[in-house]
Amino acid sequence: MEGGSGVWRKLEPRADWQIALAITAALRVVYTGIAAALAVFLHPDARLIHSNALTENLPAPSGLHYALLGIWERFDTLWYLRIAERGYDRPGGVVFYPLYPCLIRGLSGLAGPLAAALLISTVAAFFYFWGLLRLVQSEFPNAHPLRPVMLAAAWPASFFFFAGYTEALAVALIVWCVIWARDERWVLAAACAFAAGLTRSAGTLVIVPLVIMAWRTRRRDRWPVAFAPLGTLGYWSWLHQTGRLTVVAAYRTYWNTEVASPWTTLWRALGSLANHFDALVLIGLVTLIFFFIAGVAARRRIEDRCFSAAVIVHLLLRLCWPPLLGAPRYLLPVYPAYLTMGKWAEKMERTHFAFLCGALFAFNLAWMLAFLNWSLVL
Repeated sequence: MEGGSGVWRKLEPRADWQIALAITAALRVVYTGIAAALAVFLHPDARLIHSNALTENLPAPSGLHYALLGIWERFDTLWYLRIAERGYDRPGGVVFYPLYPCLIRGLSGLAGPLAAALLISTVAAFFYFWGLLRLVQSEFPNAHPLRPVMLAAAWPASFFFFAGYTEALAVALIVWCVIWARDERWVLAAACAFAAGLTRSAGTLVIVPLVIMAWRTRRRDRWPVAFAPLGTLGYWSWLHQTGRLTVVAAYRTYWNTEVASPWTTLWRALGSLANHFDALVLIGLVTLIFFFIAGVAARRRIEDRCFSAAVIVHLLLRLCWPPLLGAPRYLLPVYPAYLTMGKWAEKMERTHFAFLCGALFAFNLAWMLAFLNWSLVL
């Protein structure tokens, strides 16, 4: 950043991958250090822990191994670890798409399943930051490329990139799909989209910008794009052939989540706030509006705006209680919003931008504290 600290001045002239590596390594150390320090002080309520599934065999909350690794065994991470070990032996597990647990299983021999999960997320976060830098420099060659990346790294809920969750893997595949498609390297773009569709349901949505860019080129070598949806479709087909529940049915039966029209979810959220104040609903609604402005309403490429709209609609199709639960996390894939935010931050003074990132990161750490303490439904 212009006029930035000595550290950032040293990073700016370096290659994109080196900058991404430095950011990733720094965040991995920070999150691991904070989690290890908190392990000494956190005393989660046993009722909260055992109200979640798969908590019967959690490690004892003591010792170095727990401080460095075990403290990250929370919520959805438990499902990915179980699927990696036993497959889809519980019907509610089908909502967790198979690529991440398959990678965990493949790398478990190196250092154990949980360490493998955190390693995969960390490596994926590196590729995400690298890809985001590539997008910034291709769209805004005269801008400060670090600003959008720093906002993405500090954004509340971004700690999930370094947890045993699929966020980092999904957004990395999405961003690199867009990069390869813009370079008209259709095989690589389709491969990323195929893998993203096996990572989480929102990953399937990268097909939207991919198809738009392929249609615009009208070149015959775009044919690999036709294979992009087969990741998701293949998983759904496997569920059907093996007699398992569909993803929609599993959400309804085991996760208290229905498919509803977007306006129904919005109306429930507004009605909830009108009846009584709920901080989670308010945070979700404000985040949704902000990402709509930065990702859809802002002057961006048509494929970026369509993808942002698709992710927002995907979130609104999930009707749960409280409404818009986890919106900051589910909107993390909206990479165009960070490009817009970086553009907005172009003229900010260094100190003001540093304060903004610090404030965002403080909220991020507050959510991470709730996550580690089992005190927030995620």
